[in-house]
Amino acid sequence: MPSSVGILVGNGAIGGGAPVVVQSMTMTPTRDVEATTAQIAALASAGCEVVRCAVPKLEDAEALKRIVRLSPLPVIADIHFNASLALKAIEAGVAAVRINPGNIGGPDKVELVVKAAKQARIPLRIGANSGSLPKHLEELAQADQAVALVEAALEEVELLERLDFRDFKISVKSSHVPTMIRAYRMLADKVPYPLHLGVTEAGTPFSGSIKSAVGMGALLVDGIGDTIRVSLTADPVKEIEAAFEILKALGLRERGPVMISCPSCGRDNVGVENLAVVVEERLKAYPEAFEVAVMGCAVNGPGEAGDADFGIAGGRDVGFLYAHG
Repeated sequence: MPSSVGILVGNGAIGGGAPVVVQSMTMTPTRDVEATTAQIAALASAGCEVVRCAVPKLEDAEALKRIVRLSPLPVIADIHFNASLALKAIEAGVAAVRINPGNIGGPDKVELVVKAAKQARIPLRIGANSGSLPKHLEELAQADQAVALVEAALEEVELLERLDFRDFKISVKSSHVPTMIRAYRMLADKVPYPLHLGVTEAGTPFSGSIKSAVGMGALLVDGIGDTIRVSLTADPVKEIEAAFEILKALGLRERGPVMISCPSCGRDNVGVENLAVVVEERLKAYPEAFEVAVMGCAVNGPGEAGDADFGIAGGRDVGFLYAHG
């Protein structure tokens, strides 16, 4: 079921009926402020709404204050193993902190982070990842990894609720798409909190985008999921492009034009493959939402092109241009 609880990351709402938020993560060493802020600027231009930065070392935490000040996007600090880095990130003014309560040093350390987050009035992201489940759940994970992911997440939820803290979102990510789908469905039935969707370590742009579209699309179409990241081994700008294509395909967000094109066959009269590539590239310059159809022949061309805002349908030695039907 959709989340009923909402949180604020910066000035942006996540969950509680808000539109699905698109986020990514910088690839640069966070301590390199110039490179990191340049990448954040590129992500913002592509439509990214929230950005996460890895904070594995003290130098990274110390760089956050400048990055937060220069960033056009809310910055989330990604922390593992070291609660003191989470505290320094909160002091630096980040909009949220991602922690794994299972590896941050025990309940006492979690309580320190929660107390600081409360004082700063910022949310946390918690949750489980198939690659870093707690040892006491390893046997369960061998039997049913989805159940183990949900159990790990619920243990974290229970800990934060005991500390009277409910300003958080949750993830249960796996690189195995069916496992990820099952885990999120089970979790959505058990908690009211916002869910961060993702297929962890999805892969390179082609295969990773497909896995992410299948996994997240299966959930989003049923109203499950409040913020998404398409994790790709690539320039993170490609993550934003893929994320918005997923949301546009489901009718959940609008950003820029939507292009449809026929797959081509022996009836193609206009070289539709090359034409579609050129049209798609040129459409990137337009922020407005409208539909363009590029069709190669008269079989489906006139109908499809006529339904779009703008379209072309190829004919023998002639082409038909359509505008608004």
